[in-house]
Amino acid sequence: MDRKLLGRRIREERIRIGLTQEQIAEKINVSTTYVGFIERGKRSVTLEKLILLADCFQLPIDALLHDAPLQTPSEAREQKLRILWEHASDQEQEIILSIIKVILSKSDAHI
Repeated sequence: MDRKLLGRRIREERIRIGLTQEQIAEKINVSTTYVGFIERGKRSVTLEKLILLADCFQLPIDALLHDAPLQTPSEAREQKLRILWEHASDQEQEIILSIIKVILSKSDAHI
């Protein structure tokens, strides 16, 4: 596997789900500098860290290793919402639901 291609895919996925290098580094227990090296293809990523990265992105490992697109834009939005939802407290989830209801009621009024 080409380190630069893998690094680019990791970076794209990290950005797509809205995480910083610092957040990824914390989740996989490495330094932010190491994450930067991986993303630029300057360092290889171990299988252990690749598994942790795939878990962070909620993807199978092969999605990072194959040349095919990772997800459609719609799938990417759905996954980002799922991740945000999972990290929200019960109170925050209730607020999110209220906001969605307001938005949908406004869009129904314009139809």
